Amino acid sequence: MDLADWTPPPLPPRIALDGRFARLEPLVPDHAEGLFDAFREDAEGAMWRYLPTGPFDSLAAYRAWLDTARLQHDPLHFAVRMRDGRLGGTLSLMRIAPASGSIEAGWLTYAPRLQRTPESTEALVLLMRWAFEAGYRRFEWKCDAANIPSRRAAERFGMSYEGIFRQATVVKGRNRDTAWFAAIDSEWPQLRAAFETWLAPENFDAAGRQRQPLGELTRPILVSRDPG
Repeated sequence: MDLADWTPPPLPPRIALDGRFARLEPLVPDHAEGLFDAFREDAEGAMWRYLPTGPFDSLAAYRAWLDTARLQHDPLHFAVRMRDGRLGGTLSLMRIAPASGSIEAGWLTYAPRLQRTPESTEALVLLMRWAFEAGYRRFEWKCDAANIPSRRAAERFGMSYEGIFRQATVVKGRNRDTAWFAAIDSEWPQLRAAFETWLAPENFDAAGRQRQPLGELTRPILVSRDPG
């Protein structure tokens, strides 16, 4: 592939991204209380199992983490604002490499109120849309290989399986093998159409249940499936 005329994309700006269901807001101090309130819904701390931080036992502890995280440019953290106005969690753009046109979604920290909602799906779609429309060539998703829900989510978003990096790191005193997934720019038109179809109002019934699963729409785009 000849990239002689290709121009590296810009770094992601610290701006809000708006969707039909969700709004992504660059992390600021005022988010701390609303996010901590959301995270308290997870009494068992299950949402933190595969993350390098958390759970946080006090607002002060979480605020201290947020005050450091919000100043970083990589990862660039966003708070997820749900359509009812509440905050539901955070996620980020990370491993940002304009020179190669590669960028990753990470640090998905979704409280129970956000999990399995249209907002949770659209939050990731907003990051992917920004990346590909800005000119990135590759959008990555990596997770602990033991995190089966995350591996399933990657495929649901149309990201193809690329393998396992064995003993990639150590997290909270445990070995982590890392599963790699990615979508590339040539797949974006099909992915965008799939996301638009899934997010359309007519895809949800009166109770808010999806009529057509996203995985059915993105499955034909995958070039490789996760054997796990």
